[in-house]
Amino acid sequence: MTERNTIARHAATVLAGQLAVMAFGVTDTVVAGRYSEHALAALSVGSATFVSVYVGLTGMLQSMLPIWAQFHGANRPLELGRALRQTLYICLVGGLLGIWLLLNPGPLLRWAEVPLDLQQEVSRYLAVLALGLPPALLFRVYSTLNQGLGRPRLVTWVQLGSLALKIPLSIWFTFGGWGLQAQGAVGCAWATVLVNYGMLMLAIFNLRTQPLYRPYALWQKLEAPDRQQLGPLLRLGLPGGLSIMVEVTSFTLMALFIARLGSVASAGHQIAANVGAVLYMVPLSLGIATSARVSYWRGAGQPDLAKLALRSGFWLAGGCALVLAGTMWLARVPLAEAYSRSPAVVLTASSLLAWVALYHLADAIQAVAVFVLRSYGITLWPLLVYSVMLWGVGLLGGFALAYHGIGAWPAMQKPEAFWAASAAALAATAIIFAITLARAVRRDEAISAA
Repeated sequence: MTERNTIARHAATVLAGQLAVMAFGVTDTVVAGRYSEHALAALSVGSATFVSVYVGLTGMLQSMLPIWAQFHGANRPLELGRALRQTLYICLVGGLLGIWLLLNPGPLLRWAEVPLDLQQEVSRYLAVLALGLPPALLFRVYSTLNQGLGRPRLVTWVQLGSLALKIPLSIWFTFGGWGLQAQGAVGCAWATVLVNYGMLMLAIFNLRTQPLYRPYALWQKLEAPDRQQLGPLLRLGLPGGLSIMVEVTSFTLMALFIARLGSVASAGHQIAANVGAVLYMVPLSLGIATSARVSYWRGAGQPDLAKLALRSGFWLAGGCALVLAGTMWLARVPLAEAYSRSPAVVLTASSLLAWVALYHLADAIQAVAVFVLRSYGITLWPLLVYSVMLWGVGLLGGFALAYHGIGAWPAMQKPEAFWAASAAALAATAIIFAITLARAVRRDEAISAA
């Protein structure tokens, strides 16, 4: 089997699970949109805030993949098991921090000038989701382990099964019925909490019963925190998690700043962001699969095969991005109509989706690149690039273009300003990452030749 086929099969399995998880958000967006415009606006702000916390923490855990994949490639299963158990301490500290942030969103909402009529419902929404954060983080550890082993299928089946539970629960808790009072956007949060605990229980069952995990001796007594073990994990995980947090908070703050333009702008942006996030699952899955394969071959001492895997991943990502971006641009109006009944929201969303198509082309390349950079131990430079480009050029540039104007361009007073600036920032990011990765591969080849 060629590297391209191996990566494609791995990515397709990961993608099926990721789409199931993304369908959680799509379900909530559609359900809240059908419930009321106010509920959809509250969901837009609340979900953007939650995702910033959640993705930053899970990104830190996801960044452990290269280490575990290299242990797998080097045939060192017991060391992989010890590294995983040490990761639980990182998960504990990160979970406590995340819960505190979700229970105290007031300063952020006030700073972003979110309308007062939204703040109360957003705060309730985040307080409920805080209950579901610990199982979500633990499930991410399980998911990353399987991805590092090149065996994501067990994760995917759990994620697909959870979607069948999520859809009816979101509808029931949001609209009420059968003795339950309608709860609006907060009902979507309760459905997510119940599903998260169900997924964790299935993950534990698999770890206890599947022969795949026996060589790693995962169920040994938990060792005390070990600096020698935690050091490499944190050096890779912290910058990796912060990089993802910068990327996601650029979206979060975009949603908060767009909220100043009113409920129609927020609802339209929520639809565009939701569709963009679904599209992102393709390069995300390819990035995970490519990173796992590159790390495996580097752990096995085969830099030439690692380079081949890298090239295969990029060809797949580029081709998929062209097809998806073109399809979405052509179908932008029907997509918007599927989310909302409001003509004003549909008009705004369809306009934003045209920008999302351009955004996705750059997003696909940079997403795969940043995952593979971690396989070569490069994490601080991507964090710096993200901070400057996504926060500086994308977010602040979009804010200036929307509310103050830039040079000859007057203030647009539209959410399109943020998407245009962010697309330009991501294009520059993709170029920088590609150059950095090329240098890393050449350095790796030189070290191997010496």
